[in-house]
Amino acid sequence: MTKVLVLYYSSYGHVRDVAVAVAEGARSAGAEVDILRVPETAPAHVVQAAHFQVDESHPVIAGPDQLKHYDAIIVGAPTRYGRMPSQMAAFWDTAGGVWASGALTGKVGAAFTSTGSQHGGNETTLFSILTNLLHFGLTIVGLDYGYQAQMGVDEVVGGAPYGATTIAGGKGERRPSEADLGGARYLGKRAAETATKLFG
Repeated sequence: MTKVLVLYYSSYGHVRDVAVAVAEGARSAGAEVDILRVPETAPAHVVQAAHFQVDESHPVIAGPDQLKHYDAIIVGAPTRYGRMPSQMAAFWDTAGGVWASGALTGKVGAAFTSTGSQHGGNETTLFSILTNLLHFGLTIVGLDYGYQAQMGVDEVVGGAPYGATTIAGGKGERRPSEADLGGARYLGKRAAETATKLFG
């Protein structure tokens, strides 16, 4: 059975909600899915002052070596000034041994993110995640235009050809819409299906 990892970091729960939808999509394609998060690295006083949600929905990944056990790795993180946040970057910065071993070469990778506004850096954040995955040798799957709900203009909607997205609002007041979650499910399903074709 194809094994998929949904690996995320979330400060306010938006990315966590999208991660769950990504996992649902991967499971709908018959994959075995684990949802894990990277550790919080911000100092406690910063977490408290910024009112980060202490996310205990999913376990913390044991370490980079755990990545080797999956056929597809779908990575999600919010934007920080147009790039992935330090918490996610710090995790990948510890994965040099995995990179050196080539253990992820040829596996499937995908990305998702959350931004405060429609032009808040969702595509550049996706690229910052995908750049890491490409350096590790993963074959990238995006949110192709087979998912037509990302094309609408009647409402604020996430989505980009590079991955699934949601827009949280400047104060985090907007939760992922059904269109956003549908894109996440579509991405998870496509990544799992691609991995199954490669390794099944």
